[in-house]
Amino acid sequence: MSTRNSQASKTAARERIRVERERQKKKDRMRRQLVVAVSVVGVLAVAGGIGFAVMKANEPTGWEAAKEAPQVAPAHTQGKDHTEILIGDPKATQTLEVFEDVRCPACAAFEQSSGTALLKDIKDGRYKVRYTMYSFIDGMQGGEGSKNALSALGAALNVSPEAFLKYKTALYSTKFHPDEREDLYAKDSELLKVAAEVPELKNNKAFETAVKKGTYDRWTMDMTALFGRKGVKGTPTFMHGDKKLVMDQIPQRQMTQAQYNQLALAGFKKMIDKEFGPAKGTGAGKGPGGGKGIREGEKDPTGGH
Repeated sequence: MSTRNSQASKTAARERIRVERERQKKKDRMRRQLVVAVSVVGVLAVAGGIGFAVMKANEPTGWEAAKEAPQVAPAHTQGKDHTEILIGDPKATQTLEVFEDVRCPACAAFEQSSGTALLKDIKDGRYKVRYTMYSFIDGMQGGEGSKNALSALGAALNVSPEAFLKYKTALYSTKFHPDEREDLYAKDSELLKVAAEVPELKNNKAFETAVKKGTYDRWTMDMTALFGRKGVKGTPTFMHGDKKLVMDQIPQRQMTQAQYNQLALAGFKKMIDKEFGPAKGTGAGKGPGGGKGIREGEKDPTGGH
């Protein structure tokens, strides 16, 4: 083989080696770029996942989330945010305000001893009643029974004022009302069990659905935001206009439940008679004071004065 041919062969071989090396370098570069790209995507995906998880963790849940939900107000409500529960004869010229918390043991004692008398006065047109419902015991004792029961009361009110009153009576009854430390009304099943005692609510599918779905949870939060209205931070409290009504203290002595109920009922009737005058048939609704039952500046949605 000539020297020239040998040199040409070597040059061709070196060129093939160079080309192969360049091709390999390109492959290596592409591989590194692909690895980096995949890694970046992976990091972004992880970061995005973490960000989403953090965002979800910071989202309000339960009753806090209910504050942000659109409000669905029960029928038979009035006023700003539909937080006025005003029940009674539109012709009644006086309004008694009653402040209660469903878990409140003192409210249960009042309802069990004097609730029937209050309902009779409403029926007789002696006065209308505006109910303001609180849930502060949930905060004091822990739990959510007051709010959950109030949401169910909203579902009952949506059926009718009568259903609301009957259901509230049942929730406070000796048969069902739990110790305030027992958050029994946080369970929908318990609320529905109590509702079975009310003819308007028993087997009422729309009511049951509203309780289970929490249809009136946002309304409940708006209602409980009234805590401290007129300076009221304890329950039960009774107001006539801006005047707080006070019952006589029940003597601290040993007595039966029946004796206690009798004294409590007498105290309630005495308080009401003093403020509103004698019961129906003897000048009902024209008692001393004669002041507005609705807070100054508020409109009475029934048209009363």
